[in-house]
Amino acid sequence: MLIFLYGQDTYRMQKKLNEIIESYKKAHKSGLSLKYFAEENFSLDEIANDAQMVSMFGEKKLIIFKNLLSISGNEGLLEFLKKAKTSEDINIVICEENKIKATDLSLKFLKKNAKIQEFAPLEGEKLKNWVKKEFLVYKIEVDLGIVEKLVNFVGNDLWQMSNEIKKLVNYRASQGEGKKENKILFEDIDLLVKPRIESDIFKTIDAIAQKNKRRALVLLKAHLEKGDNPLYLFSMINYQFRNLLVVKDLIERNRPYYTISKTSNLHPFVVRKSYEQAGKFSFPELKKIYRKIFQVDLAVKTGKINPETGLDLLLSEI
Repeated sequence: MLIFLYGQDTYRMQKKLNEIIESYKKAHKSGLSLKYFAEENFSLDEIANDAQMVSMFGEKKLIIFKNLLSISGNEGLLEFLKKAKTSEDINIVICEENKIKATDLSLKFLKKNAKIQEFAPLEGEKLKNWVKKEFLVYKIEVDLGIVEKLVNFVGNDLWQMSNEIKKLVNYRASQGEGKKENKILFEDIDLLVKPRIESDIFKTIDAIAQKNKRRALVLLKAHLEKGDNPLYLFSMINYQFRNLLVVKDLIERNRPYYTISKTSNLHPFVVRKSYEQAGKFSFPELKKIYRKIFQVDLAVKTGKINPETGLDLLLSEI
């Protein structure tokens, strides 16, 4: 059996993978026939040898591939999957969080022959419903206003959202007896959850890339109205465009996508977003924008203009 899990929501994908592994371990107590292959230990010969090896306990094998479709040097993987598809002794789970070209032969094969589940990032009502259900795991019901505030603070990074929910639940439980003990309050979020404006900064940069200065200004105004420090906003815009320059430079040098995280030392999420946005700019455009950011930033820090004016000036001249 082939199972294909893919998408950018790695939190829900990992939970699904954990469910598959736990179910396998219940049926196969030794766990000796569970194998895991990722980019760092990819070896087609080793995979083939493991697949052919007979289990001393007569157990089915479970082989897990993590992000192997997107790496170079995986020639032969497709042929292995074709052979394994017909085997009753092997279950294979392919997990892929990186983008795969629609023309990729392995992707086409899996879409026709595997059980598929996509994990696209949650948005809107789906995200809010997920947050509500996560609180219910701890037997806590939350108001819609609490959910919306938490979503505004955290975005759709479910790894962080899960941690923030645990933090809020534990904090409220630690407050002792009383009717408010299990009720999450707005002030709890203000106290414990740091607004994650990085995701909104990506939206602002998307607006800049689309030459939509009006939307970019609206987004920046929203930050300022929430109380975000203008200098911090400057630093985030500077940081993101510096990342874009790094990623665009590697793209221009024909570096494969899967090597960019290692070469740039950037977080995979940042690489993914920067990779998407880099295509909207030419390299000369990015250098020009980065120079303008430096000039305006210098003017703000030397007191020639105030930060709010600097942000408006930056967007008007990009």
